[in-house]
Amino acid sequence: MARACIFPGQGSQAVGMGRALAEHFHQARDVFAEVDEALGQPLSRLMFEGPVEELTLTANAQPALMAASLATLRVLEAERGLDLKRDVACVAGHSLGEYTALAAAGTFSIADAARLLRIRGSAMQDAVAPGAGAMAALIGADAEAAQAIAADAAEGAVCEVANDNGGGQVVLSGERAAVERAVALAPSRGIKRAVMLNVSAPFHCSLMAPAAARMQRALVEVAMHSPVVPVYANVLAGPVTDPAAIREALVAQVTGTVRWRECIAAMAAAGIDQFSEIGTGKVLTGLVKRIAPGAAASAVGTPDDIASFPAFG
Repeated sequence: MARACIFPGQGSQAVGMGRALAEHFHQARDVFAEVDEALGQPLSRLMFEGPVEELTLTANAQPALMAASLATLRVLEAERGLDLKRDVACVAGHSLGEYTALAAAGTFSIADAARLLRIRGSAMQDAVAPGAGAMAALIGADAEAAQAIAADAAEGAVCEVANDNGGGQVVLSGERAAVERAVALAPSRGIKRAVMLNVSAPFHCSLMAPAAARMQRALVEVAMHSPVVPVYANVLAGPVTDPAAIREALVAQVTGTVRWRECIAAMAAAGIDQFSEIGTGKVLTGLVKRIAPGAAASAVGTPDDIASFPAFG
């Protein structure tokens, strides 16, 4: 039996996230306090109490999701004896979750992860004028079909595959008019459903180049260590362990496709048969069940989830 820990991305945030963990476990409170101090902001209060509009802002949601995941992990270590290096074969995270995975594996500190995600969220928000970009989900599409639709809809503008999530879900990103053309085109290409997404910016496309440049500068300033287990990088759909390669992958990820389907498929092909989604929500658990139906997948984010998690050590 080989286990991977996976960490959720934006969209999984919800008011109240992490509160029950903080009420029950000092390890969770310690993580939230560390993130609050690193950001100079009571982010944990925003996580626990809202308002949702403020929590959903990219610059808040990204470090908040990381904090909730790493608080859960620290409690699993304390309560269930989980040792990432000993008990987990590899880790991965969806988009911002890749930073969570790297912090979990010791590549950089929780405080550095929080600061990097604050920069990342702000940089992605600032890269494109409000309303100029858009994203859309194609349901019942594979990556090849989505790529063809994006290319035909672009008409000289930016329209690209942002996320190959698996389970027939592919997300496009780019200039609003081009993405709207893609949504209109999709039914004639046999796509079951195409919907515009309620997002604040067109993530993971070439319009994010200014944000990638900012992240490149920020990542140079952060001390990085080799992770204690391989981290499957979104843009490579394969494992990385070298800090220089990790830095490059994180910069490329800002404008590049999140190849989540391929990441999960590659882990399953490498023998992973247990996937544990650590943190808020169950989005990745559902995707794993469709991408790798032969593997077990479960989400861990509440005190009850922790109580039912297997004991190690």
